[in-house]
Amino acid sequence: MSDTATEKRRGAFSSRAVFIMAAIGSAVGLGNIWRFPYVAYEGGGGAFVIPYIVALLVAGLPFLLMDYALGHRFRGSAPLAFARLRRWAEGIGWWQVAICVAIAVYYAAVIAWSVRYTGFSLSKAWGDDPETFLMEDFLQRSPGVSFDIVPGVLVPLALVWLVTIAIMALGVQRGVGRTAAIFIPVLLLAFTALVVQALLLPGAATGLDALFTPNWAALTEPAVWGSALGQIFFSLSVGFGIMITYSSYVGRKNDMTGSGLVVGLSNSGFELLAGIGVFAALGFLAQANDVAVTEVVASGIGLAFVVFPTIISEAPAGSLLGVLFFGSLVLAGLTSLVSILEVVISAVRDKFELTRVRATLLVTVPAAVVSLAFFSTSSGLSVLDIVDHFVNQYGILLVAVVSTLAVAWGARALPTLSAHLNKHGSLRLGRWWHVLVGIVIPVALTYVLVQQLLLDLREPYEGYPTWMLAVFGWGVAIVALVFGLIAGRTRWRAGTEVDGYDPDRVPEEAA
Repeated sequence: MSDTATEKRRGAFSSRAVFIMAAIGSAVGLGNIWRFPYVAYEGGGGAFVIPYIVALLVAGLPFLLMDYALGHRFRGSAPLAFARLRRWAEGIGWWQVAICVAIAVYYAAVIAWSVRYTGFSLSKAWGDDPETFLMEDFLQRSPGVSFDIVPGVLVPLALVWLVTIAIMALGVQRGVGRTAAIFIPVLLLAFTALVVQALLLPGAATGLDALFTPNWAALTEPAVWGSALGQIFFSLSVGFGIMITYSSYVGRKNDMTGSGLVVGLSNSGFELLAGIGVFAALGFLAQANDVAVTEVVASGIGLAFVVFPTIISEAPAGSLLGVLFFGSLVLAGLTSLVSILEVVISAVRDKFELTRVRATLLVTVPAAVVSLAFFSTSSGLSVLDIVDHFVNQYGILLVAVVSTLAVAWGARALPTLSAHLNKHGSLRLGRWWHVLVGIVIPVALTYVLVQQLLLDLREPYEGYPTWMLAVFGWGVAIVALVFGLIAGRTRWRAGTEVDGYDPDRVPEEAA
């Protein structure tokens, strides 16, 4: 099938610029804003720049380019790309699809919380105790296990799903591409305004000192290097099908290696911007309460929904700061959620030859129902925390190790993939890339994975009940793997070129 026919059937980005915007939109997510500043601070402050850059250059970008090569050469979703690489590898792609489903159902909940908190910022509805407001008033968190519906979460979560379904139904260019082309510039403007506002707060310099003062001793700790690797890996959206899918929508003659550099550096630049904005605000909070920055620093949900509301309550023009911060979380979250769901929808369309709308409804409606059933309840936060931890560690990291070994050693495809990218790429990939992808990356990721596994086996994650960890943690991770193995053995729709597909003989008339 020619590229023109393939693009007409599957959809495509209208230009390289739209692809880059979409890829940046996927990479720039909640983790950039609420995780990187804390990871950098804990990893040695200014000294963390060294392991961070090393991780970006030796692991993040090389893996990103492997994903690009798979999708761009084999012109398919993750399962189809792996199947065309080697038929036995298809299950890896479906494993990635299952991981994306698991992430999507809880990721939407955090976006919904951010929607509500954007409104709460105007009136500072959390009062004098943001933590109690979050846990008891807003989330109505149950001390035990309870699945009572929380209307204040149910409504915005349903709204997030309706908006997301509409975007996905519009297609690759009109939905995914156009959303990124609009949201990413708006996100950059909003977050830049947030950073400027934070830098004008009293005590901002104290926060920046805490973030950037180098602790060189931290560089001798293996955990710091592992943390840098994990941050780069998760924030670039590599290893679980997104970049394979997105690159399959790009014309054959596009410069994919140059695009990878732009996406990787843009992602890291945004993380640095987030670190400046967040720690400037933390410096203000520390000075206002006459405490050290170490006493107010936080990460994840605690930073976003407890610490930042406290800052908003005390800062001049705090409501503006709140709208910019939580509005940025909504925009960053939506572009990432769209990319996660596109992995699933693309795979379903390739496998079963469904229309865009039918595939969208088949994927998103059940996902929305599961999301609403679990994450709009009083136990939603606990379930979210467990699923997020185990899917990230024993889903994304594990499938990444398996995929690099399968591509490099099982299929021995690295020379073919590097030659493909070198045809039109501005960055030439040579033996150094083969070594990084085939040896350095799987070894480094395995180290991070084993360290986390030992920790989780030593003590229950966050002290949760064993049955909850078994069901929502290990259970979800294992189900994703089993699904991949089973789905990889099902038949493709009639007419799909899998075993006999030869990318080098496909006409390039659409390029």
